[in-house]
Amino acid sequence: MSEFLVRPRGIIYRVIFIFLLAAGGSDSGVRAQNADLSFLLTAPERTGFDQTTRYDEVIAFLGVAAAQHPQMHMTTFGYTAEGRAMPLIVFGDVADASPDAVLESGKLRVFVQGNIHAGEVAGKEALLMLIRSLASGEHASWTDSLVLLFAPIYNSDGNERVSLFNRPRQNGPLAGMGQRPNAQGLDLNRDHMKVKSPEARSLIALMNAYDPYVAVDLHTTNGTRHGYHLTYSPALNPNTDPGIDSFVRDTFLPAVTDHIRDRTGWEYYYYGNLPFRRGDPGWYTFDHRPRFNNNYIGLRNRIPILSEAYAYLTFEDRILASLYFVEEILNYAGRHVSEITATVTTADDSMIPGMKMGVRFEHEMNSASSSILMGAVVEKRNPYSGTPYFERIDSTYVVEMAEYGAFRAVETESLPDHYWVSNNAAGVVASYLETHGIRYEAISEDVTMMVNAFNIDSTSTSPREFQQLKERTIWGSYRRREVVLEKGSLYVPGDQPLSRLLFYLIEPRSDDGLVNWAQMDKWVEAGMTYPVYQSLK
Repeated sequence: MSEFLVRPRGIIYRVIFIFLLAAGGSDSGVRAQNADLSFLLTAPERTGFDQTTRYDEVIAFLGVAAAQHPQMHMTTFGYTAEGRAMPLIVFGDVADASPDAVLESGKLRVFVQGNIHAGEVAGKEALLMLIRSLASGEHASWTDSLVLLFAPIYNSDGNERVSLFNRPRQNGPLAGMGQRPNAQGLDLNRDHMKVKSPEARSLIALMNAYDPYVAVDLHTTNGTRHGYHLTYSPALNPNTDPGIDSFVRDTFLPAVTDHIRDRTGWEYYYYGNLPFRRGDPGWYTFDHRPRFNNNYIGLRNRIPILSEAYAYLTFEDRILASLYFVEEILNYAGRHVSEITATVTTADDSMIPGMKMGVRFEHEMNSASSSILMGAVVEKRNPYSGTPYFERIDSTYVVEMAEYGAFRAVETESLPDHYWVSNNAAGVVASYLETHGIRYEAISEDVTMMVNAFNIDSTSTSPREFQQLKERTIWGSYRRREVVLEKGSLYVPGDQPLSRLLFYLIEPRSDDGLVNWAQMDKWVEAGMTYPVYQSLK
């Protein structure tokens, strides 16, 4: 039944879009900046928040919105595993949606994505509502200082696999939602380093081309029954530039939280969960590895913000909680362009060869006693599926507990002046360096060099597949030795802006690099020498 209800609506939106174009709506000279778009509704708004917006509807919705405003441009930034074009809205004082036009504007670039997990759909709906507001002429002052990039339906294939039984305990949409992984069965929020999905490759290409200084990733969380409408996280990897980390943790997010509290009375806080059958009592954040979007963005020297609307809120309140969060992030960014730009520029300009960085980590207590707002839920039953779900009730209380909102390195290695990659492994490594935008060059003749070579003592492979690969760990140590680097070997400088990402990707003991993701298995058996060498001054 949901197919019958949704699909004709998508067709109707397409007809409206075509009509607007035929009427001259595509001409920026005649498009109204205060258009009445009250007819343009998301699927939740049309259905009493029972349904979520489908892919065809999203495309038509964006097309209608973009036709209304001279500063709103619709484009695509790649294709999904099943060949769906991935839509991108560019909003700002730019000539068109191209990376060149956006970069030439000189404005601060902010990227916001929704639906990386297609069962967590509040962010998608919030972005559609925000895009409609912008097309109607609201928030006009943002274009004075910002160019906005919106990707509301990143996991488009997963979005179309709607089922009443996806995330069944989540409080709506009761008529079903998409699935967590993409069409390949890959979790796109675990794919930022190994990039085995076309979606992740497209996203990283967007990062390389548009280079947004702020990136926001919209999710929905369940689990611990807390009292927050939304929880958030900065980058969690200790290898992140400390200036970026302190700015987001100590300045940006607290200011946004205060504005939302003043605006709505709702409480937002740093992401956390109570431990499940493990660990000391406390409020624990999730994971430090750059396979996660916020940690990956941090290693690129950009400002990441993870948003997690609370799953047991009503679907409407989850959408609004996400919408208000994005609005206040953009309000803050527009008022603090110089501080954000200086923070990012300083990180890019910091050349760090010789610095020790982590390759293995553990949770770290960042507060011995934090006031954590806990909450309660009631169990209800989905009228369509008959399965139970939880709904938040307006009952909160504070519990003092230790907070483990950070990580610390337990094993370290130094970033070298540069890496050498032997020519037999150059093809594999170069493909990843190119994908991530890391600079390198191939040498044109044989050279003999003294290097630090990593000798492998032992290895371990996970007995179970994770994301369709068996993760690998290796042990060993660096030793000085002379090697002959044949023509075609790679020279990869450590003094480049993406050096933190380079280190994490290429170091043999990294817990989220090429070795870990089984991409170097040909060269990492016990007794072998890892084919990537360090060169230190």
